Amino acid sequence: MRIDGTPYCAIWLAEDGWSVFIIDQTRLPWDWAVARLTTVEEAAEAIEAMRVRGAPLIGATAAYGLCLALRVDASDAALEAAHDRLLATRPTAVNLRWALEAMRERLGSLGPEERVAAAYAQAGEIVEGEVETCRRIGEQGLALLEEARRAKGGGPVNILTHCNAGWLACVDWGTALAPIYRAFDAGIPVHVWVDETRPRNQGASLTAWELGKHGVPHTLVADNAGGHLMQRGQVDLCLVGTDRTTRTGDVANKIGTYLKALAAREAGVPFYVALPGSTIDWTVADGLAEIPIEERGAAEVTHVMGRTAAGEVATVALAPEGTPAANPAFDVTPASLVTRLVTERGVCAASEEGLAGLYPERAPA
Repeated sequence: MRIDGTPYCAIWLAEDGWSVFIIDQTRLPWDWAVARLTTVEEAAEAIEAMRVRGAPLIGATAAYGLCLALRVDASDAALEAAHDRLLATRPTAVNLRWALEAMRERLGSLGPEERVAAAYAQAGEIVEGEVETCRRIGEQGLALLEEARRAKGGGPVNILTHCNAGWLACVDWGTALAPIYRAFDAGIPVHVWVDETRPRNQGASLTAWELGKHGVPHTLVADNAGGHLMQRGQVDLCLVGTDRTTRTGDVANKIGTYLKALAAREAGVPFYVALPGSTIDWTVADGLAEIPIEERGAAEVTHVMGRTAAGEVATVALAPEGTPAANPAFDVTPASLVTRLVTERGVCAASEEGLAGLYPERAPA
């Protein structure tokens, strides 16, 4: 995607051939900053601090983090230590585990002298694969937006999304935003209702920034406004991403997604979830019982960061000092509330049969 006319991905290999550049997403939308990663610890910190976030980008960053570790020590012990350090950074997004396992499988049988070059080759394949996957998700989801336009008979297709599932989360294109970009580029009139997505406000700070840079019409709304808009016929469809999808079609996404799905069901609004195959956890059948939900720090709830009238970026308190706060980062939307899953291989029912039909080689026997 382009920022002020310049093409960017959310992560890329530096010209030196070994260090890695990322866009520091904690600085957006007020400051455009690029950070250079040179060690496995810097890669782990970038994931934990959410300088990079979004399931596909987390996996890609972890893959390069393993490369950085092996440059220092390519032994079996170092490989396992780096794998375990990176795996512990975020518990909910399954792409992290998927990417690290792909790296370990490629490297495990190689000698230390071969590992560094093979690691960078494998990480590059993971990054390129995620870009192509998201491009295909955009193609598959485009048909749903065209269908909504025909059914509406006129005016822009109004889409409600939650959190950020654009190119910032996915190396390039995005998952939930990829069909929107494809539709906009094809001349289909679209308008996006952007949830602010408390408590980290990824909708307000990232999705609104992305859409604005691309020129896509959008309106920022408070998280609690979604149901109101659906009741009044101002939302034609909901389109969100997911950090982990069970083999039965349950989806874990940013906290607040479940409430939007409930409102959509009541209002008769289609609720679509876009995801790459790497986000499917074939070992899990019951999302509510089996997907670990990350609990982040209370300060994300009690405080908020913004830019003052003087142009300074500052963090201010929202609650009385000492107020206890809980901060579950994700919730689980059961498959029964999901209209369809949108993948790089096609659109399917949110069910074990639907997913197995698209990924027969990965589905359990």
